[in-house]
Amino acid sequence: MSVIYDRVALIGLGLIASSMFWAMKRAGLAGEVTGYARSAETRDVAREIGLCDRVCDSAAEACKGADLVVLCVPVGAMEQVACDIAPVLKPGATVSDVGSVKKAVIDAVGPHLPAGVHFVPAHPLAGTEHSGPRSGFAELFDNRWTLIVPQDGSAREAVAKVEALWQGMGAHTEEMDAEHHDLVLAVTSHAPHLIAYTMVGVADDLRRVTDSEVIKYSAAGFRDFTRIAASDPTMWRDVFLNNKDATLEILGRFTEELFALQRAIRTGDGEHLHAYFTRTRAIRRSIIEAGQDTDAPDFGRGKRDG
Repeated sequence: MSVIYDRVALIGLGLIASSMFWAMKRAGLAGEVTGYARSAETRDVAREIGLCDRVCDSAAEACKGADLVVLCVPVGAMEQVACDIAPVLKPGATVSDVGSVKKAVIDAVGPHLPAGVHFVPAHPLAGTEHSGPRSGFAELFDNRWTLIVPQDGSAREAVAKVEALWQGMGAHTEEMDAEHHDLVLAVTSHAPHLIAYTMVGVADDLRRVTDSEVIKYSAAGFRDFTRIAASDPTMWRDVFLNNKDATLEILGRFTEELFALQRAIRTGDGEHLHAYFTRTRAIRRSIIEAGQDTDAPDFGRGKRDG
């Protein structure tokens, strides 16, 4: 692959940013990659492991002269970062992000960007429960989807370059509008995370099941809830606060379905339960056939994924 951007700035150096750096280096997609993290400790770790060609001590310094700036910070921090970097963005530069909510990010960041700077929000649908600069790896985005959410006024050339970057890092890409994105993610990610957090919380509260039993026997399904519930708490707090309407809509639907299943169990309606589980099993098969997971006994989770 050839270089797509001469200089890329990564603001926030956690799992996604570090994986982007290694993926860009693997494919030779960027000339120089600068980085910044709010925590001095994170910056020190990044320097120690060679994450980014140059780690800067301010977001503005990292963004000076950058052709592409990617905001890899929690959704709630994006507006402040946009304010910090706006004065140094060069004309013709592109700003993007990796947030799992899009409408709130657009509302927070868009108004602060100067004229002549393109804004192309994006969301890679990839991750593990690990966080921090050491957690990234070049293969994270391979065969996963990245959703691109173009804005009015963003030149098609700027959008195409962001898409080419993600494709060069191994991802499939698709364009989507912000509101639809937020609804889709409420179904596929946000509500499932909230349910997983709740189930793990219930197990913690239910003192008749001891901690040692929860840990020893978790392979029976609880394990996968704990995996999801181990995700970064700051990021997920911001996701729910910033995708409130869509998440509440899906949780309302979930509650209705749950009540229907409760009723079927209470009344011994095995036919309803069997039909429901048959339908949901087919969705799992579709995900495997789409290449988005595997039916291997360990779910194909490698050592990196925990």
